Amino acid sequence: MTVWGKRSLLPASNIKERETKLANKKLKLALSGAAIFALLLTGCTQEASEDAGATSSAASGGNTDTGETTEVTATAPAPFDGTVKIAVVENSGAGDYFQQFRNGATQQLEAMGVEFEIYDAQADNAKQATDMETAIGSGVDGIIVRHGNSDTMCPLINDALDKGIPVVIYDVEISDCAPRAIETSQSDFDLAETVLTQMAADMGTGINVGYVNVFGIAPLDRRHVIWEEFKTANDWNEKFFVGKFTNSVATDNAQLVDAALKANSDVTAIFAPYDEFTKGVVSAIEQNGMEGKVAAYGIDISNADIEVMTAENSPWKATAATDPNAIGAAVVRTMLLHLAGELDENEYQFPGVLVTQDFLKDNGVANMDDLRSVLPALGLSEVMAADWIPVVTF
Repeated sequence: MTVWGKRSLLPASNIKERETKLANKKLKLALSGAAIFALLLTGCTQEASEDAGATSSAASGGNTDTGETTEVTATAPAPFDGTVKIAVVENSGAGDYFQQFRNGATQQLEAMGVEFEIYDAQADNAKQATDMETAIGSGVDGIIVRHGNSDTMCPLINDALDKGIPVVIYDVEISDCAPRAIETSQSDFDLAETVLTQMAADMGTGINVGYVNVFGIAPLDRRHVIWEEFKTANDWNEKFFVGKFTNSVATDNAQLVDAALKANSDVTAIFAPYDEFTKGVVSAIEQNGMEGKVAAYGIDISNADIEVMTAENSPWKATAATDPNAIGAAVVRTMLLHLAGELDENEYQFPGVLVTQDFLKDNGVANMDDLRSVLPALGLSEVMAADWIPVVTF
């Protein structure tokens, strides 16, 4: 079995300092964060059914990525010698990420042969709370919570745990309010550090920069901490900081960045740590005819992102990313290992990679399948793996 626990490329003292900064900032953001979370959740998309109890056939409509499944070489332990039922309680938002995550999770659940139900609140915190209550009362063996508001979900996560139902969460900040649950996430500190290192190498120090982000969302909060460090270390002059979540994230943020660029034409680089933000940035740069003058840097990757990055004269120079399909499958495997009693930690992070515009063009990458073929590490085939799990990789 291969399990990747919480890791970082940073010294322990730096990690502690960053986590302290994040904790202090959360106190300031408690009210605004709750309001923002009511709108949307993290960088990504899902157009799943609003109906609770979507079954195994409901792998999001637009996603056609089909994974390959490894052969098992050992008999599955209890409780998989009988019927196992898992609920996935989601709170999806805008962008390709959510759709791909659901696709990977669904295929891994199907490969394991477990029964499952998927509930998607689609950015409605009250509905997610109701969905969680329904899942708890449905007699499931485990619950996966994907995205959500900590204030809303932590009491319900604890309720499930009190009733003996194991819970695995993805990208919800629960370390303080529900520490008994298994917490998974992308390694957001590392993702931000990776792409900002490339931005610093490309752009240098002492430049005027723009920034697009929002507060109150766990992964974006973590990425913000790294932005502040790099901004200070490289003497970057932040000319504007804009960003909001709506039902049309890229379009609405394009309008914000368009106005910011008109008022700050001396900006030479913009960091937008969520691909829907980055798409909006690219659109605004193009609307202002500033291709070649302003560079964009983001986080996350998808077919649509690759198309934007490789377009002629695209200002999007680099991103740091995981494969959301692979992440979805890995989160499900985390639950499988947890149910089998084979986990020994409560927090796990999934590593990402740097993807530059030059790399995509030099390797003729036109879509995610092409990218996986030249960056096999995206598949996470050895992460949260066991000889009794039919591991789905993309």
